[in-house]
Amino acid sequence: MNGRRLVLALSLCALAGCEQAMHDMYDQPKYKPLAPSPLFADGNSARTPPPGSVPMAQGAAADTASGRHGQMPLLPPPGPALPLDEQGRSLARGEVGERRYANPLPVTLALLERGRERFDIYCAPCHGASGSGDGMIVRRGFPAPPSYHTDRLRNAPDSHFYQVISDGYGVMYPYADRIGPHDRWAIVAYIRALQLSQHAPRDRLSPQDLARLPATPVEGGETRR
Repeated sequence: MNGRRLVLALSLCALAGCEQAMHDMYDQPKYKPLAPSPLFADGNSARTPPPGSVPMAQGAAADTASGRHGQMPLLPPPGPALPLDEQGRSLARGEVGERRYANPLPVTLALLERGRERFDIYCAPCHGASGSGDGMIVRRGFPAPPSYHTDRLRNAPDSHFYQVISDGYGVMYPYADRIGPHDRWAIVAYIRALQLSQHAPRDRLSPQDLARLPATPVEGGETRR
């Protein structure tokens, strides 16, 4: 009888040890997203995939979770984002022209709608719904990004925005692992639509749109729309 009690007691001790081991697995040391780390030269714990990696989505929930399944087709990257002057020209030296190219996708209403949806999810929290750089996170103290409606970014090539989304810029984190190439170009198309909404040439407006513009005074006491 005493032997059975001893075996039972030892079994309970072993089970307690297993539970502790399970808790050690749950609570093992790990980095939170975007946490700093002294282990890497750039001070970031988040690592980008090695060059040549191809994103894959697998499993029954892949289509519903990410909207894609299997290997993702990747467009050739346009190179690193370059610092631009007020005319949208690169301030870097050499090999500038080959890195400037337009959106390779046809701009359709469907593409703009997709771009707006992705923009509202990933970009608007910082850049704001209109692209003015006054998003909700900025209103709570995060550094403000530049407005899309400056001359510098209105004149920037489409490839500049694509690469900033892909690789990040300044305090902006790279989004290549969260936004597929097609959606990145959709966002670029929508950014262009936002810019046009705030800076449309008068000769491209319809008579109905011109009639809605506020009248502005000119010399001689006249007004002009």
